[in-house]
Amino acid sequence: MLTLAILGFLHDEPLHGYELKSRITGLTGHIRPVSDGALYPAIARLEKAGLLARRSEPGSGAAPRQVLELTADGRAELERRLADPAEAEISDQIRFFTVAAFLDRLADPACQAAVLRRRLAFLETPSSFFYDADGRPVTAEQERNPFRRGMLLVARASGAAERAWLSETIAELEGGPAA
Repeated sequence: MLTLAILGFLHDEPLHGYELKSRITGLTGHIRPVSDGALYPAIARLEKAGLLARRSEPGSGAAPRQVLELTADGRAELERRLADPAEAEISDQIRFFTVAAFLDRLADPACQAAVLRRRLAFLETPSSFFYDADGRPVTAEQERNPFRRGMLLVARASGAAERAWLSETIAELEGGPAA
């Protein structure tokens, strides 16, 4: 997720590390805060792999600022990761939202729709936080525990809203009415 966010934000413009960290924090917020101990080693790995380039420019103080920008290989890697997200990037909501945040960087609407279809298919598969003794998903109506029932009701409402958005957006991308 961190690699995708770095590549995604640098797609639009070169940034220095602090700006990049601020944008990633804005995307992930309190859910998954990014630390310097995670960000800067990730930047170094991407730079070593030839996906990022670093240049110095004058800073506001005495020290120069290090500005990061995507290379052609970095753009290609971003497009590859967006066009074919890992399964965890489809099934995990936070990871999927990171993919969705940068999906407009794919030029082909059919490729964008294909990613959204994968997420929609995942959401349409029956699932639950809780399962009965036979392995069947427990519904809110079956759950006696009011706290678990609340979790299931919130997940149901959130899932319905996301499925509606996905269907509408897929239809727009494919140039037809929503399913």
